[in-house]
Amino acid sequence: MKLSLSDIQKALPDSKLRDGAQWLFSPKPFVLSKKEARKVSSLGHVLANFQRASDTLYQRSAMGRVPRWISEVLDAGKPQWLIDQQRSEKLRDALPGVIRPDLILTENGFALTELDSVPGGMGITTWLSHLYADAGFDILGGRDGVTEGFKSLMPDGGRILVSEESADYRPEMEWLAEQLGDGFRVETAETAEATDEASYRFFEWFDWENISAAKELAAQANLTTPCKPHLEEKLWLALLWTPALKWFWQEAMRGKHLERVKEIVPFGWMMDPVELPPHAALPRLDVNQWSDVGEFSQKDRRLVVKISGFSELAWGSKSVKIGHDMPRDEWAAAIKHATSEFDHQPWVMQQYHAGRVVEHPYFDQETGEEKIMKGRVRLCPYYFTDKNGETKLGGTLATIVPADKKKIHGMKDGILVPCVIEE
Repeated sequence: MKLSLSDIQKALPDSKLRDGAQWLFSPKPFVLSKKEARKVSSLGHVLANFQRASDTLYQRSAMGRVPRWISEVLDAGKPQWLIDQQRSEKLRDALPGVIRPDLILTENGFALTELDSVPGGMGITTWLSHLYADAGFDILGGRDGVTEGFKSLMPDGGRILVSEESADYRPEMEWLAEQLGDGFRVETAETAEATDEASYRFFEWFDWENISAAKELAAQANLTTPCKPHLEEKLWLALLWTPALKWFWQEAMRGKHLERVKEIVPFGWMMDPVELPPHAALPRLDVNQWSDVGEFSQKDRRLVVKISGFSELAWGSKSVKIGHDMPRDEWAAAIKHATSEFDHQPWVMQQYHAGRVVEHPYFDQETGEEKIMKGRVRLCPYYFTDKNGETKLGGTLATIVPADKKKIHGMKDGILVPCVIEE
């Protein structure tokens, strides 16, 4: 089974699904081993439990039942009204209905670099799933897994609120709304009014000043994903490894679930510049202060720094700095900058895990010739948690970029395809 370039181009909607963006088409989906597919299929429930535990830790910290520094660092840089809202009784049990991790496919499994609860790509993933399923491929998650999952969030229909800041994604969200059928539509977030209607939030809270009804929308229990910006911080990927919180994670999560999360989340650090006593060291880095990390040799700089959240630079790899891919003086400057912003814009550091090199066919954009790319893969599975609390996989988007690219995200020289399981 193979798709031709003309088949794909004919099926592409007039909107092209992504404003101003292009990607490489492929004659076939990306193949996962049976073991990889099993892990991806079952990961949603585990990650939903991790988010639930994270929310519990934040709320307990806000109430003073565990150290307050936890909630304080997660709230850094946010307006007080937003902090008050996410702590409200009305939203106490509210959690994201959709989760999309970014999983780098490595030689030894997966490395999770982000856990997104306001993800783009659902429209493109749905279109690709339809395209390849109709061509005879057995798509992981099913042909209509994403649409069925989305409907489970709002069974009676609703609106999708897309902001100008997220305007590049509007064409695919409008196409997705059409596939969802009657009762679903896209509205502009900046001018939307707060109503009793179920709403899917496709805007970021850092952009709240441009959203006229932001405060009223934030108060709604029927807003998916709910107003809990602390859950959208990458800090959680470092707090998972914080020695002082080891007891909490062991108490809050089942042993096997915690083991699975730690298996895929690279070791991370909260870049807190607080002075350590002379006999102490940053875990696994074996130095006493962050300036020493800035002096690491290239061999020791297999590390990544990035903004935690609540910033226009927190998505699309805009803030990502890869240690071994930059000169030492630039790396030292990046460390200094990140630690200097801790009080109002926390940054995190993670160990760098290289993606496994794979080969996958694609069509040359100019000649239409079928070629083979040696590339690295990011998997984006979409998990949906319905009203009964059951989390299911809707579909998985594979992004394959040339092997010399250190950052993997949607780009014009990247291949976008759904996934299938090896036969």
